[in-house]
Amino acid sequence: MSRVAKNARLTAGDVELTVDPVHGCRISSLRIGGTELLRQGERYGCFPMVPWCGRTENGQFRNGGAVHRMPLNSPPHAIHGTGRDTSWKQARQGDSEAAFFYDLADPWPYEGRVTQTFELTEESLTLSLGIETYGDSFPAQAGWHPWFLRNLGGQDVRMAFDAEWQEERGDNHLPTGRRIDPLPGPWDDCFGMPAGVDVKLTWPEQLELTVRSRDEWVVIYDEQAEAVCVEPQSGPPNGLNTAPRLVTPIEPLEITTTWSWARL
Repeated sequence: MSRVAKNARLTAGDVELTVDPVHGCRISSLRIGGTELLRQGERYGCFPMVPWCGRTENGQFRNGGAVHRMPLNSPPHAIHGTGRDTSWKQARQGDSEAAFFYDLADPWPYEGRVTQTFELTEESLTLSLGIETYGDSFPAQAGWHPWFLRNLGGQDVRMAFDAEWQEERGDNHLPTGRRIDPLPGPWDDCFGMPAGVDVKLTWPEQLELTVRSRDEWVVIYDEQAEAVCVEPQSGPPNGLNTAPRLVTPIEPLEITTTWSWARL
């Protein structure tokens, strides 16, 4: 029987992952050899973005002829979905893997279920999100928002990636629809990687971590002194309006990301 869970602790060798299902099923801690990789605090760690990613313009989206409005939690927009503010239930847990779910509810206007799984090894973490419905079809997105610490006690992290394009960002912080050559940072921007997301974070003489996903969209945010974010997601910001991807009774939305690391 599923139940509202306390924090789940997964281990593999000297790697320890803590999941907080009550506060949005976020990863509250990832420690490798005793070193914490994620910024701490109730807003941080790594949280799922679901059933949309980033900003939805003016909190509004359409599904056919129906217009829906989400709460403006980042005025004038709605940001990062509702999953991060929801208490999830535990489906299963082992020593190094776990699964959690929640049922979509108000203010989201459609019925459905979201599932998140975690699989930990000594060299990697694989995260998966799925959105399914047995009712009306609806547009949705899914992804993750990790806050990696900029500094682990040595030199600041270095970030490397090769994007085919950058989504031009307007004054309203949303993509304009125009694709441009990638610009130098700092960034709060969406990039396209048609061959799959592949972003490398290197803390010199300490750790190298690579974020990968088969999906082509990633948001990079490094405007904060404490942390940097690498956010693989199933569509661009405001994608409910500009690049809708339907969840139907025969076609769920599924996305997976793997973080792999090596000690330097």
